Amino acid sequence: MQQQAKRFTTTVGGREVIIETGKLAGQAGGAATIRVGDAVVFSAATMSSNPREGLDFFPLTVDYEERMYAGGRIPGSFFRREGRPSSDAILVARLTDRPIRPLFPENMRNDVQVTLYSFSADMENPLDILAINAASIALTISDIPWDGPVGAVRIGRINGEFVVNPTYAQIEESDLDLRIAGTRDAILMVEAGANEVPEQVLVDALAFGHEALQPLVDIQDKMRAEVGKPKREAIFEATDEQLMDDLYSSFAWKINELLDGPHTKAELNDAMDALESSIVEKVDPEDTAQIKQVKKAFHDVNKRVVRNRILEKGLRPDGRSLDEVRPIWCEVDTIPRAHGSGIFTRGETQVLTFATLGTPKDAQELDNLSPITTKRYIHHYNFPPFSTGEVKPLRGTSRRDIGHGALAERALEPVIPPESEFPYTLRLVSEVLSSNGSSSMASVCGSTLALMDTGVPIKAPVTGIAMGLIKEGENYRILTDIQGLEDHLGDMDFKVAGTEAGITALQMDIKIKGITPQIMSEALKQAREGRKIILEKMLGAIPRPNPELKPHVPRITVVQIPVDKIGALIGPGGKNIRSLQEETGTRIDINEDGSVFIAASDGDAENMARERILLLTESAEVGHIYTGKVVRVVDFGAFVEILPGVDGMVHISQLDTERVNKVEDVVGVGDELTVMVTDIDPSGKIRLSRQAVLEGWTAEEARSHDSKGRSSGNSGGRGRSGGGRSGGRSSGDRRGGNDRSRNR
Repeated sequence: MQQQAKRFTTTVGGREVIIETGKLAGQAGGAATIRVGDAVVFSAATMSSNPREGLDFFPLTVDYEERMYAGGRIPGSFFRREGRPSSDAILVARLTDRPIRPLFPENMRNDVQVTLYSFSADMENPLDILAINAASIALTISDIPWDGPVGAVRIGRINGEFVVNPTYAQIEESDLDLRIAGTRDAILMVEAGANEVPEQVLVDALAFGHEALQPLVDIQDKMRAEVGKPKREAIFEATDEQLMDDLYSSFAWKINELLDGPHTKAELNDAMDALESSIVEKVDPEDTAQIKQVKKAFHDVNKRVVRNRILEKGLRPDGRSLDEVRPIWCEVDTIPRAHGSGIFTRGETQVLTFATLGTPKDAQELDNLSPITTKRYIHHYNFPPFSTGEVKPLRGTSRRDIGHGALAERALEPVIPPESEFPYTLRLVSEVLSSNGSSSMASVCGSTLALMDTGVPIKAPVTGIAMGLIKEGENYRILTDIQGLEDHLGDMDFKVAGTEAGITALQMDIKIKGITPQIMSEALKQAREGRKIILEKMLGAIPRPNPELKPHVPRITVVQIPVDKIGALIGPGGKNIRSLQEETGTRIDINEDGSVFIAASDGDAENMARERILLLTESAEVGHIYTGKVVRVVDFGAFVEILPGVDGMVHISQLDTERVNKVEDVVGVGDELTVMVTDIDPSGKIRLSRQAVLEGWTAEEARSHDSKGRSSGNSGGRGRSGGGRSGGRSSGDRRGGNDRSRNR
């Protein structure tokens, strides 16, 4: 018997949100669809019956499957089916994972999988916010232990006014793209891109967004009460509190001693490993369960010591004050053949970014469920194992790499000059060479240096910094420029990027059950002071973008041609454009609006290509003088190709200043002739006059003298030349001045 869906509705930002459950995926732990407009996302959440043995982390998996049928499209891959998730799909999965993960019980070891499908995409409403809410709904009504629900909204700002869940069209107009998720009482996740928005605007937007998501929390509480399943018993990794207290009493002093002494990341890790080994050695080597407990207890003791030092004494592991930035050094123009390069080193974190410029055709084509089909600014981030002193197989790009690259891309996008001013595709690659925290923000800084080194006229330099948090009850400390240990043992990783004028990107990950807008406001203020210090160091390496592009960067100029001339430039089967590129040594891209981009390695090649393009796409104009080639001779005159593929006719009466008895007495096929366009009739036939050039007449004067010729009725040119007799003497016309030669 067909299952009946249970339907729930609420209103968010003035728009109806429809949620259905009970009809689909009955064997999942919890499943639901959420709909806004014609955009629909499905979510299913399931938990394994038994825990995975030997794990020291919670095995949560969140997958977002971008199904192309949702937009009525067939995938563009060879197999015509979805394969590896796109970067956009991975970013949605990461966005969904971050707010739901902190709400699972601590030490839970059962596998939990949340699977999201795009069922319908209307190209109006983004699907990412729907995905977060769909995941929360499925978990809330499921049998999985989880301390939700979570609501999520997107906040834009148009003409100074906040907008809840803007459409794609509204996002284009907005100077803020903020995605926020939270519970009834606290904020769990923040992701933002902004056009140099002041910190206070962000704070106000966060408060506005947290209030806007409350109806989503309310409706999920209602769903849990009406259709929610009883929660199952999960298996939790036991914590031996007495063992931890004993180890703390015995070894906290030693950990403090190691932290007080000067050390690098590797030296501290080695010392801690040695201390742990000395404790484990006292345990029966056959008792693997006890060894595991001792190692876990030692980790917890280390965490307690580090956190207590920060909270009670303001002492950080490397001895810095709470708002102190690590030592910085920067360098540009490091790699000789790169279009641009920049090194940014902060403490033990080092990123080398390479900038490469290409033509508009190098833009990335996107095969996804959004109306955005291309991307001209691309940022990639690579995090190899040697950067942390580890040995691991290289398995391609990770989700983390994709996420950090997207964050850096978002941070720099507002300062990239528009294509109309800077007609290049830009690719930046940040190579993390050493990492001890905040490598994503170091990639923002290194990329700014690389762009300035290349000579890209960016609007303003962008800096980035990662802020941390240690919080116990109402007591908390905010940390500037966190390193790896503070990220690992702390409660928040709050990344802030921006210019002197304001914020361009924001990302917050937390491990606790939310933070308040007050804490975020303080973190933003403290981050601004840190970014000022970083900017000063960066400007010491390169104070402004280089005034000229680096030598190996292709020079791109733009020529605008009439849209109806694009076909003439391309030629049959692309013949003209291929020949033009081969002969001039340039690369030429053509947009549908008639913009022609010429990429050349030197000025001579660019000039040659530009002149040829103008010649191929020029239209004949009355009164203009051209030097062309005679392509056909008839009794009543000669046909002259004045532009590529464009012929006009010189009547016999207009061939010379004196009477001409026979056309061949003046000109033959193949001769060059300088002529004036005296008339173009509605059908496009062109009338030419050589006599007007010789006499120095205007077009009006030439037309008045040409009345006799017009009476013959043979007054037009043709689309292409025909045959005609060859031979005849050369006219020898080489008159200078204002002629527009087809052989320029």
